[in-house]
Amino acid sequence: MLPIPPLIALLLAACIPWRAAAQPAPRFEDTLAQRVQACASCHGQQGRARPDGYYPRIAGKPAGYLYNQLKHFQTGQRQHALMARMVDPLSDAYLWEIAHHFASLDLPHAPALPARAPAAVLQRGEQLALRGDASRQVPACTACHGAALTGVQPAAPGLLGLAPDYINAQLGAWHNGTRKAQAPDCMATIARTAGVRQLHATGGAGLGEGGTAMSAPGSPVSAHLSRQRGALAMGLVLVLLICAGAWLLWPSQPVAVPALNPTARLDDTATIERGRYLAVLGNCQTCHTERGGAAFAGGRGIGTPFGTVYSSNLTPDGTGLKDWNADDFWRALHHGQSRDGRLLNPAFPYTNTTHVTRPDSDALFAFFRSLAPVASTVPGNDLGRYLGSQAALKAWRALYFRPDDTVTAAPVDELQRGAYLVNGLAHCSACHVPRNALGGSSDMLSLAGGFMSAQGWYAPSLLDPAEGGVQERELADIVALFQTGRSGTHIVTGPMAEVVQHSTQHWESSDLRAMAVHLKALPVTRSRVQATTEARSDKALNQGAKIYEQQCAQCHGAQGQGIRGNDGAWAYPALAGNSTVLQGVPANLVQAVLYGGFGPSTAGHPRPFGMPPFVLDLNGQDIADLLTYVRSAWGNDAPAVSVLDVQQLRNTAGK
Repeated sequence: MLPIPPLIALLLAACIPWRAAAQPAPRFEDTLAQRVQACASCHGQQGRARPDGYYPRIAGKPAGYLYNQLKHFQTGQRQHALMARMVDPLSDAYLWEIAHHFASLDLPHAPALPARAPAAVLQRGEQLALRGDASRQVPACTACHGAALTGVQPAAPGLLGLAPDYINAQLGAWHNGTRKAQAPDCMATIARTAGVRQLHATGGAGLGEGGTAMSAPGSPVSAHLSRQRGALAMGLVLVLLICAGAWLLWPSQPVAVPALNPTARLDDTATIERGRYLAVLGNCQTCHTERGGAAFAGGRGIGTPFGTVYSSNLTPDGTGLKDWNADDFWRALHHGQSRDGRLLNPAFPYTNTTHVTRPDSDALFAFFRSLAPVASTVPGNDLGRYLGSQAALKAWRALYFRPDDTVTAAPVDELQRGAYLVNGLAHCSACHVPRNALGGSSDMLSLAGGFMSAQGWYAPSLLDPAEGGVQERELADIVALFQTGRSGTHIVTGPMAEVVQHSTQHWESSDLRAMAVHLKALPVTRSRVQATTEARSDKALNQGAKIYEQQCAQCHGAQGQGIRGNDGAWAYPALAGNSTVLQGVPANLVQAVLYGGFGPSTAGHPRPFGMPPFVLDLNGQDIADLLTYVRSAWGNDAPAVSVLDVQQLRNTAGK
């Protein structure tokens, strides 16, 4: 069983607890158009497309087509980091609503852009678009997209108004396989049949739009990154010294574990169902499912500060758990060892699962064994020659891991049950633990908060009410936050939306309450994380105030007071007194402004509001000035945000 990566498996780190200003917030007309206003940032108001044309017009396109594309971004059949981030937390029902909303907008098309291609290319493009090329078995575009190229219901989009750059980009994506559709994938066949020159001719026929591309994934906030690099260098020296010991090179043998209780049944319905629920508690499917792949079949690549770790196949196939038994599975959870004795990478949070009881481990195994087998060969972890070695893992375990030999039956007491969930299957400390350069901590169950450098998010301290701690909140509010994604002045967004959508909203109410009781009872310890002491210049404050008025005030209020929806809950949270705004590490705030996003679609809140991404409209200096102003206005008092902080986060996928 390979890793459930701690940096993504249960990302409680990205829960953004919004704290409202004392003054009353205005209300506004709550419509679906308002909830999806975030889409206008790229696709233009009402989906008409932006002037640069790279992000296409979506107004009036068939609802079936729009829904399919949104799903393809979720499953990886279309690849675009910003779109994937926007749609990942949304349910199928909400995606259908969004698709029907934009499909219903019958708006006039903008005038065609001037042709930039030579006359011969335009002529060839017109031939392909209107008449096709029988000699190459390439049908005319009009055959599927309509005689006027305005689209055909239910799922053929209009091409009118799309720029050459956009069309060329999409044809190229079909040609090289980075854009896919369900079989029969006609466009992929045509794109590969036509040839590159023919594709360019079609794209140059004056049908469409152009623009700029997103930045590639990158790295974290500057102050923490520089410190981590220095500490990492010293840590690597320490690892090399430790690895010099001969004992490190001796192959590990499987730890002897007690045999399965002969009275235990792993094939009865009740045990399998309990295992299914335990898998939900641990959010196993999210990490053990490749984007667009079969559930639990593994292969999802997870970035860590040391390289990429790939999750394992949990189905009972020969490439998965077919040859495993319950004892082997317990050895993996409790001792962090594979069935052959190989030490597992600590990205799989066995520092947490070692606290899971044997009966719960057996039930989980019974559930995984009941799944349909899926053949899926998972790539080897890409951690380098030394960091991925068994010797390095021995050294890490010697420093940071001890199996919990005291765990017996799962506790019944509510407070203890909450601690069992938080420390075990929910593995909250996998994100909230403050890690050193070796990825460890003197207390691997600590919830004191830490910077997750591979993702560019800060996991707030759950011991400090000024960050992510809930000690001062009502139990009902805490439960509602994990169940619906919002509660009072708090809204869940960012990677935490994934956790709520796929895991905590499906917990039994008794377990949600037990977790809330435990988190509320945690001792209060003020965070020691400090922000960089960047000075706030008058120029930055003045410029930031102008940007806020232009870009933010219409949603968050002129005085940062936020806006409530018709149900009285926050649609756009207050920024005055907002704990994320005031955190010492501004990473989560920068992520929200750069990449925007939606909260999770849940049964209690199925149609969340969206935050538009500003990565396309504001440069690093603009965002630094804006956030410096927000962190100092309306009674807020937090240090300035530097351009370097923004730029380094701008080069991440914001995941």
